[in-house]
Amino acid sequence: MISLALDTSTPSGSLAILRNLRLMGAAMTDSHEAYSTRMFRHLESLMKELGLTVRDFELFSVVVGPGSFTGLRVGITAVKGWSEVFGTPVAGVSALEALAVQSHSPAPILAAYIDARRGGVYGAVYNRSGEALSLIGEEVSMSPDAFLAYVTQTIAADEPPAIRSGSDRTTVRAQDVGLVSATPEVLAAAMEQSEVWRGHALESVSPLLAPVVGRIGVERHRRGLVVDALRLDANYIRPTEAELLWKGP
Repeated sequence: MISLALDTSTPSGSLAILRNLRLMGAAMTDSHEAYSTRMFRHLESLMKELGLTVRDFELFSVVVGPGSFTGLRVGITAVKGWSEVFGTPVAGVSALEALAVQSHSPAPILAAYIDARRGGVYGAVYNRSGEALSLIGEEVSMSPDAFLAYVTQTIAADEPPAIRSGSDRTTVRAQDVGLVSATPEVLAAAMEQSEVWRGHALESVSPLLAPVVGRIGVERHRRGLVVDALRLDANYIRPTEAELLWKGP
């Protein structure tokens, strides 16, 4: 099966073409220009190099959030259009899951996060069993110090056995939780101000998400966890700036 994976959630977005789980080619540019403006140029070049057309793809995998509202809309709209025209199934993938999947930490709990700009982060907490991840709680958008508190509270509420310490259910030990990001520095200052998290290691993973997104998508396709164009939707987590500014009548 040949599939196309897209990540337009950040300025350093990417795309990848896979045959089953094997990467055939990928493209990424680290630039302040939104990746959504370069995506079609990169795709055309990569398809030409591999002798493919959009009709050849049997699956589209796309990041549905969190991230840039404009960027997400461009990537999702493109996939919706192709899926509608060619009847191709789609796997929607979280950027945070694509970060967590890359972790080499032995910790049973992973907290993935990315820079949300304006002093905030997007983040999520996952239980890990083997190679499988399961979301604990929900994906959130908040300040770095609030996210660290959210990780602590979410873990305590979920009561994973690996991090319970006697009767103190809020105790978090460094070896129990892996903090994973392509932009680890955005949490550093908040960690230094936290008694719980000060000195905790941060794991840096690749911002090139499309190959990982593609592999997650293929696995979901194998399990029947795909959607069509009508059911594909973005996960913005927070209201867009236009929604925040709109006062209504």
